[in-house]
This record gives sequence, C-alpha cells and structure tokens, in this order.
Amino acid sequence: MSDDKLLPLRQKIDAIDAQILDLLNQRARVAQEVGHVKAETNAPVFRPEREAQVLRKAAERNPGPLLGTDIQTIFREVMSACRALEKRVVVAYLGPAGTFSEQAVYQQFGHAVEGLSCVSIDEVFRDAEAGTADFGVVPIENSSEGVINRTLDLLLQTTLSISGEISIPVHHSLMTKGGGMDGITRICAHSQALAQCNAWLNQNYPQIQRQAVASNAEAARMASDDTSVAAIAGEIAGQKYNLQTVNAHIQDDPHNRTRFAVIGRLHTAPSGRDQTSIVLSVPNKAGAVYKLLAPLAEHGVSMTRFESRPARMGAWEYYFYVDLEGHEQDEKVARALAELKQNAAFFKLLGSYPLAL
Repeated sequence: MSDDKLLPLRQKIDAIDAQILDLLNQRARVAQEVGHVKAETNAPVFRPEREAQVLRKAAERNPGPLLGTDIQTIFREVMSACRALEKRVVVAYLGPAGTFSEQAVYQQFGHAVEGLSCVSIDEVFRDAEAGTADFGVVPIENSSEGVINRTLDLLLQTTLSISGEISIPVHHSLMTKGGGMDGITRICAHSQALAQCNAWLNQNYPQIQRQAVASNAEAARMASDDTSVAAIAGEIAGQKYNLQTVNAHIQDDPHNRTRFAVIGRLHTAPSGRDQTSIVLSVPNKAGAVYKLLAPLAEHGVSMTRFESRPARMGAWEYYFYVDLEGHEQDEKVARALAELKQNAAFFKLLGSYPLAL
C-alpha cells in the first residue's frame, strides 16, 4: 500500500486517538469527583463488585472486531489509572517480581498499583493484616496439583476476608542464560512447577538434578547468575532476567491454571455473579457431613468446591473448605448459611466475592 493510501487512514486514526484522549480525561475527572465523595463517606477506593460489573458489561456490549477479553484488558487499565487518582492501592504478593502471583495482581487491579513483593505466603497475610498493604494476592488452587495447603491454613486463622478471585493460565518454559542445555547440571523451579512438568522432564531430561526453590522467579534469577542452572518459569520472569527459552509450554497439562484469592479487610457487595467461601467442621460421627450440608440442597444452593484439611487438634478431625454459588446476601444463600451455622461444630465465612472473569 502506498503512502498516498496510508496517509488519510493515519490521519483518521490520529483524529480518533484525540477523541479517545479527551474522553479518557473526562472519565478521569468524574473519577476524581467520585473520590471526593468517597473521602467524605470513608468509602473504599477499590470496589471489586463494581469493577467486575463494568468489565462484564463492556464485554457484553462489545460489537467487535476487538475481542471481548481485549476490551476488558483495556477497561481494566483505564479503571486502574482512574483509581490511582484517588489513591494508589498497595497489593502484597508472593515474590520476587516476575512470579505468576505478580501477574495475578495486574490481572485483577491493573498496572496503576504498587506491588509489594513478599518472600512467603505468610508474609503476604501479615502485610495485609498489618495494613502495610491494602490487599494481598495468594495462590489458592492449581488445576493439576490441587490446593495450596498453606493458604488454606492461613485463611482459617486470619481476620481478613476474600474479596476477589483471579484465574490465570499457567504456561511453563525451560529457560537458560544462553538458550541451550550444554553444561546444565540443575533444573530449578518452585516445587509446584516441577510437579506440573514432571512427565515432560522425565522424558526429556531425566538425568539432570531437579531442585525446588522458593519461586519460579527465584529460579530465573539463579539461572541468570549461573550458567549451570536451567529455570522453569513463565514468560515474564524470563524477560525480567534476560533468559533464553529452550522449550516453551512444557507443563504436562496444556490447560493448567492457577486460582488466586484477593485478601483484605473489604467486604464486597453483590455483583450479580458471585461466590461465597466458608470453612466448616463437624463431630466425627457417621453421616455428620451429609447432615451438615443438607441445607444447601434444601435451599437450592450449588456447591462448587469441597476440600478437607486436618484440624490438627485430634485424631481424624477435619476442616472442610466449601465454595458456594451466590453471595452471602442472596436470600437463598443467607438462609442456607444460617442453618449451617446452627448445625456446624465450627463455622467461618471467608468471604463473598465476584467470580473470576
């Protein structure tokens, strides 16, 4: 295509960009007015239920040709930038930078936030509890390796609530500093990543030692400093530490995903598509769990997840982690929860929050 044909199209794009810029700043000024009202009423800056509604509506109204998911990404960043005009939200996550946890932070909050890297899941909880961070993002479940037990244990103990969830595809790549495997004596990654790539590693590099480290990003950092180390990590970590990809997408399950929870002191209002998480325990008697969960069926509440963890306070005693469809304020959910509280030996509401987009 000649410049004569391109020029009018570029001029048209420039004119549209100017309109977009003007509209973005109009939106930002309204967001500032919203911030003033929130400050007067001490309302929270981040409202996940409101942002979830905006993102769903944007995708539903989208006529194309842009994909709905791309429209949501654009709108998420617009809301993030406007939110930062009120206050720059601090979000703690399992670091270092380059982890899937950091990716989950940006997927939920956009990039106009301050990420606070933590060395452990325990530290994420501590920073959110102490107010050092406004929110924390913690891994809760992987589609191929199951739940993250430490997160479940800390959710039982904390005073924080779950205010959101994020589900991201987890693609692992084998990376080295030079892009080859000559001289490699160790393959390093988080224990979960090693497990998720176990079959591929057994087939391709069964003779090389595998070493579990604190995170995939830490493995990437090690590989950037040591030419005898290969790392299993995501694309972001590889870019951050200037690694070259030896093999991409080496996870055994091509549909591998990790679910993350947003924790904080915020209690979210209904968004229209919500989930409620609770923890229960029952006496060690025959049929106790069945009787306990009966109110869910009676009130038409669907259970989407059921996990057990040892209570560590007696032989064969367990806590049950349950996810339910709906918000705690929904009439049928509220009735079911009221009966569960009456019948359970232990009951804790972890939070009601919008379903991951």
